[in-house]
Amino acid sequence: MKGDDMTVEEMYNNEYEFEDDEDDDSDWDPSAVSDHNNVVEIPKWFCINCTWPNIGHDFHCDLCGEHRESGILQRGFLASSLHPAEQGLAQNGADVAVALQVSSLQSIGSDNRTAIGFDERMLLHEEVVQKSHPHPERSDRLRAIAASLAATGIFPGRCYPIPPREITREELLMVHSPENIEAVELTSQVFSSYFTSDTYANQNSARAARLAAGLCFDLAAAIFSGSVKNGFALVRPPGHHAGVKQAMGFCLHNNAAIAALAAQNAGAKKVLIIDWDVHHGNGTQEIFDKNKSVLYISLHRHEGGMFYPGTGSAYEVGTMGAEGYCVNVPWSRGGVGDNDYVFAFQQVVLPIVSEFDPDFTIISAGFDAARGDPLGRCDITPSGYAQMTQMCSDLSGGKLLVILEGGYNLRSISSSATAVIKVLLGENPRRSMEQVIPSKSGLRTVLEVLEVQLNYWPSLKSKLSKLQSDWGLYALHDKKQVKKKKRRAKQLPIWWKLGRKRLLYRLWCKKLS
Repeated sequence: MKGDDMTVEEMYNNEYEFEDDEDDDSDWDPSAVSDHNNVVEIPKWFCINCTWPNIGHDFHCDLCGEHRESGILQRGFLASSLHPAEQGLAQNGADVAVALQVSSLQSIGSDNRTAIGFDERMLLHEEVVQKSHPHPERSDRLRAIAASLAATGIFPGRCYPIPPREITREELLMVHSPENIEAVELTSQVFSSYFTSDTYANQNSARAARLAAGLCFDLAAAIFSGSVKNGFALVRPPGHHAGVKQAMGFCLHNNAAIAALAAQNAGAKKVLIIDWDVHHGNGTQEIFDKNKSVLYISLHRHEGGMFYPGTGSAYEVGTMGAEGYCVNVPWSRGGVGDNDYVFAFQQVVLPIVSEFDPDFTIISAGFDAARGDPLGRCDITPSGYAQMTQMCSDLSGGKLLVILEGGYNLRSISSSATAVIKVLLGENPRRSMEQVIPSKSGLRTVLEVLEVQLNYWPSLKSKLSKLQSDWGLYALHDKKQVKKKKRRAKQLPIWWKLGRKRLLYRLWCKKLS
């Protein structure tokens, strides 16, 4: 062949001629060529526990370490994360959920005073469009919790099931506008739809949302009336981002707001909502922004408004005469763990709640601040959630409803939900947190919130003075150190430390210190 440096374009345009002595290719076998090229398609699989995309033949997730054939949907967090599901276990997690509901309806005992709200039809709310990554708000979230409760003998067995019911339009209108209700209902006529880029619906979503809201409504009424002691709403889609008019953030109807008004319908004068989901409940805050009969307290990542949904600063306190009835504890970073949350409960939440003196308490229990959650990236353990639940269990005479919100690591969400329900059943948390040391950033957040809320809750004055006396230097020292480190990093390149300018580097650092 003439010319050794021939381009593909030149070959295509026949700019070069082939000589007659070219090798005969009559015996060319395409299959043999493909074998020699060793063309191999690299497999891609998504972790059943955290949905992380993994490349290759490894059996464990690169992010969370879960085995790709884990039995977490059959045994919940009790399943091994290192080994595949045991032979003989149900292959479909839906089987566990369905069996759980059927069995629970047959095992109602007079001594079961903690109620559970669940219906397997909520599992049908799924994203229909196949995208490059599974949606984090998926039906496996309920399956994993249901499997954990069944494996530990909690439900069915020790809890009272609330019969499922779809909420009525009239009841929804207590919270939502006709626009919200009609927009959600319209999705039942469409194969697949989206309210926002991340908030999907299919033909079963509207019914799932009505069931979730109906279960929360009836649980609140049953708890306040004394029919049951307390309860856990094992429901989806979640609700705390849904506002008066809009569905957003995976949420269609606001389950916590509906439960609060159901409790007031039943006779409650003052309702407390504590929201520990890692995201601020902007929908719940909007609904009760001007309402002095509902105290909304949220602990969430905020980071100066850079963390979704961007609302929930310490200075958002309520409006139109209801100032102080919205309390935001906005963490300035990720990685926040048990100590910071318990410290905030001790110093902010419980003092304000004691002064408010609610008749009924609701926890918007997102478990996406749990250790291992791919979206929240915080560090609360099941023991931390149990401790916070314990601190809430004596409020309102024990009239407490916990409603599932977010949480996207199946092992984290199932172990945390189980720990919370054990406290509802009367078990004490194993770990005591009477004396906790917060992180310095957590302490600064608590001090900021106290300074803001002091204008509305006089009892906080002594708390703030004591904290400033005991911890003020601790927080201030950290601020100075951070500023000093930033100044050093900005003014001198780090490689000066080891290079020819190391003497100048040392002199400059000595000057700053």
